[in-house]
Amino acid sequence: MTNIEVVTSRPPGAHLLEVRDLFVEFHTRDGVAKVINGVSYHLDPGETLAVLGESGSGKSVTAQAIMGILDMPPAKIPRGQIFYNGEDLLKMPEERRRAIRGNEISMIFQDALSALNPVFSVGWQISETLRTRTGMSKSDALKRAIELMDQVKIPAARARVKDYPHQFSGGMRQRVMIAMALAMDPKVLIADEPTTALDVTVQAQIMDLLGDLRRDLNMGLILITHDLGVVADVADRIAVMYAGRIIEHADVHSIYKQPAHPYTEGLLASIPRLDSKGTELATIKGLPPSLMRLPTGCKYHPRCPYKQVPICVDTVPASLELGGGRTSACHFAKEMLDGQLR
Repeated sequence: MTNIEVVTSRPPGAHLLEVRDLFVEFHTRDGVAKVINGVSYHLDPGETLAVLGESGSGKSVTAQAIMGILDMPPAKIPRGQIFYNGEDLLKMPEERRRAIRGNEISMIFQDALSALNPVFSVGWQISETLRTRTGMSKSDALKRAIELMDQVKIPAARARVKDYPHQFSGGMRQRVMIAMALAMDPKVLIADEPTTALDVTVQAQIMDLLGDLRRDLNMGLILITHDLGVVADVADRIAVMYAGRIIEHADVHSIYKQPAHPYTEGLLASIPRLDSKGTELATIKGLPPSLMRLPTGCKYHPRCPYKQVPICVDTVPASLELGGGRTSACHFAKEMLDGQLR
């Protein structure tokens, strides 16, 4: 196997990972689905970026574009750049990019039961990457698998390393997936809905584990979720996506204190609260738009309680700079921050 050198140092001023003006389309029999429409965000070592939004907003597709695992066709990337350590992943030869995938940038998929192979033990699956990528012997790779299982706090790892996925609970299977993603000591970890189908207590345990690993290993962590409630104590910054675009970006405290986009406000209002017992849970009315027939103007205007005609219907809002690195793609973002729309 040919060894491909992987970049380990960044040019001065470069982010660890940076997505710039990314567009992704899916060409189907029914037409072109514009799934990603100019997404930009960045990630630095030791920080957590939470990417939020409803299903279909483009969160996972952006992650797959970063990983280089989109099926092309039907997917196509007409524009955009994805920089890792200052080099554009989209312009790299596939062999070089393959060396980065899994080694430097790793991903945890949302359905652990489907992602794990039911006919191989978890130890075999964790150690497979070590054997194939580093040439490590089976015995040494299995020892490392046990260490990784200990690292993600799977009880009795040595005794359970030869167990199969169906012998683990949902939370333990997710920990196995995290151990697999950490096998090559990645610099960037993308966690795609890591708490899906887990109960609240286990969700908290998985989020705490990811936070601890990010700090201990100084990784950059991208946390993809639709639930603002699970990221409050973990994220440093939040990027809110809607219809394939980042519509608000800010540090976590600013987002929770005062949202600057009506969609973010709706997401926050939909979180159940202990002090609202007996009241009706707020919802965002309507449905996300079809990616083949996006609305004119602001893509959120058909559902927005603050819509103003004609500007919201006719004009796509620019991403306004609000200070401190905060942005909002709303015509009335400043008015929202000032409380004038409520």
